Amino acid sequence: MSFRIQIASLATLVALVSFSIPQQSVAQNSTNPYAIIEGWAKLPGGRVMGAVGKAKVDPDGRHIWAVVRCDAGPDRFGSECADSELDPILKFDPEGNVVESFGSGMFIWPHGIDVDASGNVWVTDAVSDNNIPANDDRGHHVIKFSATGDLLMTLGTPGEQGGGPNHFTSPSDVAIAANGDVFIADGHNANGNNRVVKYNSRGEFLMSWGETGYAPGEFRALHAIAIDPNGRVFVGDRSNSRIQIFDQEGNHAATWTQFGRPSGIAFDNNGRIYVADSESDNVQNPGYEMGIRIGEYETGWVHEFIRFPWANPNILPGNGAEFVTVDSEGNIYGGEPVPNPHINARTLRKYVRVRP
Repeated sequence: MSFRIQIASLATLVALVSFSIPQQSVAQNSTNPYAIIEGWAKLPGGRVMGAVGKAKVDPDGRHIWAVVRCDAGPDRFGSECADSELDPILKFDPEGNVVESFGSGMFIWPHGIDVDASGNVWVTDAVSDNNIPANDDRGHHVIKFSATGDLLMTLGTPGEQGGGPNHFTSPSDVAIAANGDVFIADGHNANGNNRVVKYNSRGEFLMSWGETGYAPGEFRALHAIAIDPNGRVFVGDRSNSRIQIFDQEGNHAATWTQFGRPSGIAFDNNGRIYVADSESDNVQNPGYEMGIRIGEYETGWVHEFIRFPWANPNILPGNGAEFVTVDSEGNIYGGEPVPNPHINARTLRKYVRVRP
């Protein structure tokens, strides 16, 4: 009897171990179930694709909004829209054609984007202070547009960095809750404000939380913010190589490191989280590879990994998709801002599932 119980216990332990290990191993090593659709995003009038910032699916589940920074010059980074007349906010149809664009002259370095339930488009300008031209009143702000480009609201003080309720310092990203509350990741740099700022739908300051550091509720370069279908606030604490999860009052709920060094975060309506990691390398996050990890937003288990085929952990600070979104059919879109001589970088790349 004792022998049989020991064998049964051993079999149970083996089963548990063999179930658990692949779930975490897939964060690094996986057969990629997606294929890249090259050349999906097409710009009109011979425009060359500039650095692509964040992308976000429209409420219709089919169209994709994206930040496309204006100047496509290979050696320009950080102020691509400062002197451009091009629209940096583009809407793509399911075939990759631009069907709407706006925002010309309103940004220096547009970065984050979200689309609320009413179809309004929110965009952040994460330009560093030293990249703002003299006497320019753009940057360090968040703008709300209608779906056709009408200016509806501005948060922050354009052209002025700072803290407090009315200033940001290089805000990276924005997320709109179901009730219309606005959450802003402030900001892009490891030594910036490093806080989440919350407003109501009328743009009235409600609260903020966070500071520079390594502890729970502290940040170093908030690069992404997103709200899951349960209403939790996910923050891509990139320079700390982790995701931090909060309720909407700023109470810390969990810290996840299994999704790598997060640059972009998205969710679908089927329980999945998608995290773009463009910076895991031999220096900044050794032991992890660059790619898009897909898992469960309830449990944090990572089930699939799209490894960028061109990824090289010796290239700093990395390359590939910094931003990610997913449409209602499960197609993934990755925004790539960093030029890479080995691939067609600076693009909005589409990934289509080819295997269950």
